[in-house]
Amino acid sequence: MRSSSYSVLPGRRLRTVVVLALTAGLATAVPAAQAEPTASPAATTTPVAAKPYMGWTSWTMQSSKYPGLNPKGDYSYLSEANVIKQTDAMAAKLKKYGYEYINIDAGWWMDWSWKSQFDQYGRQKADPERFPSGMKAVADRIHAKGLKAGIYLPVGLEKGAYNDGKNPIWNAEGCTTADIVYDDLRTTNGWDSAYKIDFSDPCAQKYIDSQAQMFADWGYDFLKLDGVGPGSFKSGDNYNNVADVAAWQKAIATAGRPIHLELSWSLAYSHVEDWKKYSNGWRIDTDVECYCNTLVTWENSVDDRWDDAPAWTDHAGPGGWNDLDSLNVGNGEMDGLTKAERQSYATLWAIAKSPLFTGDDLTELDSYGLSLLTNREVIAINQQDNTRPAEPVTSANPQQVWAAKNPNGTYTVALFNLADAPASVTANWSTLGFTGKASVRDNWNKENLGSYTDKITQALPAHGSRLFTVTPRGTALKWTGYEAEADTNTLSGNASVADCSACSGGKKVGNLYTGGKLTFNDITVAKAGTYQVRVAYVSGDPRSIAVSANGGGGTSHKFASTGDWGTTNSVYVPVKLKAGANTITFDSGTGYAPDIDRIDVQK
Repeated sequence: MRSSSYSVLPGRRLRTVVVLALTAGLATAVPAAQAEPTASPAATTTPVAAKPYMGWTSWTMQSSKYPGLNPKGDYSYLSEANVIKQTDAMAAKLKKYGYEYINIDAGWWMDWSWKSQFDQYGRQKADPERFPSGMKAVADRIHAKGLKAGIYLPVGLEKGAYNDGKNPIWNAEGCTTADIVYDDLRTTNGWDSAYKIDFSDPCAQKYIDSQAQMFADWGYDFLKLDGVGPGSFKSGDNYNNVADVAAWQKAIATAGRPIHLELSWSLAYSHVEDWKKYSNGWRIDTDVECYCNTLVTWENSVDDRWDDAPAWTDHAGPGGWNDLDSLNVGNGEMDGLTKAERQSYATLWAIAKSPLFTGDDLTELDSYGLSLLTNREVIAINQQDNTRPAEPVTSANPQQVWAAKNPNGTYTVALFNLADAPASVTANWSTLGFTGKASVRDNWNKENLGSYTDKITQALPAHGSRLFTVTPRGTALKWTGYEAEADTNTLSGNASVADCSACSGGKKVGNLYTGGKLTFNDITVAKAGTYQVRVAYVSGDPRSIAVSANGGGGTSHKFASTGDWGTTNSVYVPVKLKAGANTITFDSGTGYAPDIDRIDVQK
């Protein structure tokens, strides 16, 4: 999904602006109950969000200033004609690869000057110029191509729907818009464009029910609820929309149609259990779009996902997925990326098991972009059942290795060079838990590369990547663990032992800042060499620490956030050890370092 706001004035460029994904508006003021439900591919027994969804969204082109995309002014790309054009292109080019959702984002109830329109029940109503046939007819047209239809709403009661509290709530006798908001008209959502709904009044749930029923009767299969907090760069009680999300889940359950509920944007990790409980997907980051003369740029926010995705990995699975935002790799020059960047972008989205939805112009896909979006091996990695998202197995330095173990014993392994210059990247088999030989298949190029012993090294361009399936042929490794809080270790500076319920042994070493150090003593190995040492750590934000052995010079490694200070993760760092006893030191230097739980060294 995107981070841009329908309530933000056209032309306002915000990196933190979130896109309002899908909202359905009534083409007329006819009560939703009078609309005929539409049969469509959604009316199946397949569970909602069993796999990451695949599709297209209107927001990316709406948000861009690329010449010709928005001829009537900012955000004017969205129209019935353009939605149908993209629907036809998806059916022809991408449907057979699994793409199915056509998602109408923010603005479907706005005129060209971005003025909202509502029906007599305070529900968004389709703009007659943008969508002259109405939203139901558009959904019918999408379904006729064997695809699914998505729509968008901002969270809360939009200010324009309030009408001095006089609007009745559909199918809720005696309820008006005055009943469903707080008396002080406190605002909510990422743009403060709506009044916060007070769910202590039963009329509030009736209002959400009326919107969900309207979308179901129109035949929509997907709803993006945008500006949701905590998140969307807002915090505090006014912006806590957990009750709204729960109300939407309840309303959808009684609307008579399966509807995928997606949340946006930059959702707070502290409420991840709520997002999992009440929705089918959640944006973990800000908009990927650059709001410039291309669709995206690498530096604007595409590259942020390598830092931000790891903390969320454990929370993705059937029924709910981490959403990295739209995948805009198909239009070449208009994307604003090099070929290497386009492949890395697609690689991360695939291995993170993010929804694969693009905002590209599907009528203008170039051959390279089409090959990225339709590579069946890469799509299978994203869509395969019973597989976890990949996560970093090395520290968050410019050269990274991400991996996931698959049920059949193979590994999905991605190599990334996030530096601005070419560099080599090595995946050591020891970071996967084995040593010896392994067979390697190149997924992007669809070719077997043969057998590699102990590791594979690839020279990558700036922002480049490779994606492999690795099949072990060697021996599983055994490890020796060393607890950070052990009495045999040496603590220096501010370093101290602290309780940690998520940590091995229930303890960790923290306060590693401005000179704080932790030294593990008596790390014994039989042979000299460079060892991939597994470091279990806790860090509520990305932090760096220098690692050294036997009093030598340290190498700084950046560790990705674990999401909060009560969650552990682990990565591998290379340490050169001598035969016999060694010391390994973690030094915060002049900054703030992650807390250390334990280390494991291969035998």
